[in-house]
Amino acid sequence: MSRRNKFNKGRFNLRYLTKEGFRNIHVHKLMTVASVTVMLSCLLLIGGAYLIYVNIQSVINRVGEQNVIMVFIEDDATGNEEAALGNSIKNLPNVKECTFVSRDASYSEILYDMGESASALSGISSDFLPNAYKVTISDMEQFDGTVSQIKSFENVLSVRENGELAAKLASIQRAVGLISIAIVVILLIVSLFIIANTVRITMFSRSLEISIMKAVGATNWFIRWPFLVEGIIIGVISAAFAYGIIFGLYAIAEKVFAEMFAILGNTMVPFQDGAVTLLIAFLATGVLTGAFGSLISLGKYLKEHGKVVDNE
Repeated sequence: MSRRNKFNKGRFNLRYLTKEGFRNIHVHKLMTVASVTVMLSCLLLIGGAYLIYVNIQSVINRVGEQNVIMVFIEDDATGNEEAALGNSIKNLPNVKECTFVSRDASYSEILYDMGESASALSGISSDFLPNAYKVTISDMEQFDGTVSQIKSFENVLSVRENGELAAKLASIQRAVGLISIAIVVILLIVSLFIIANTVRITMFSRSLEISIMKAVGATNWFIRWPFLVEGIIIGVISAAFAYGIIFGLYAIAEKVFAEMFAILGNTMVPFQDGAVTLLIAFLATGVLTGAFGSLISLGKYLKEHGKVVDNE
């Protein structure tokens, strides 16, 4: 047989086996529904865990932004020296924002906070206050290191910071991250296990079909491919349903928890911010879990029945 004929035959077989995979989805509706339901449940839990993680991180970051570092400048520093200090702080890799706060602005804020008692400061100018920089950092894990770097700069009078709060926020971030990863990994393992066993049940219900294919000389991959296609289709269907459901549930959650987040001075992360990531994660999880679950189950089935042919 020529190489061209072999290629055409292989292409025909692949097209035929792929069609068989789609046909099996329709023929074995009950098992398809069972597999999609199991996969859908796992994807919804994974999606829910991801969205909760994102919103908790948003709240933590919001609190972290309020934990600013105040860098007070030496009184005898010139304008150029103050500007140089500001540039040095801004150039630090962990600095998110650095804003100059003049002594006059600080004095006005003090008067505003004092309210009616502000008259006690009448006749006193703002000269007793130093100019300062208000610094917001990006990563609470590096809070202490960033403070140490700022203190080492010239013309720094003093630094006011809350390292204890930063350490607690960093600890919470680590804990939330680890718990979220653990939940996702556990759910992936559970979904893979359940899908594999669901497909395995399908193997027994179609044992006659598989035995006939083996009897006429079908190779392992000739048998595996339709099941692989089935697993992928089940994964895509599950991902599409999960994405639509999680979108609807999140829209409801935004309305229900809007007031609670407002009390925290924050809002829920818009769904579109993580929509692409979530869709890719659903598709990848669904397709890979469905495909591997099918291959693992079929491989075990063929091995247990001792009918694996030599020609792969």
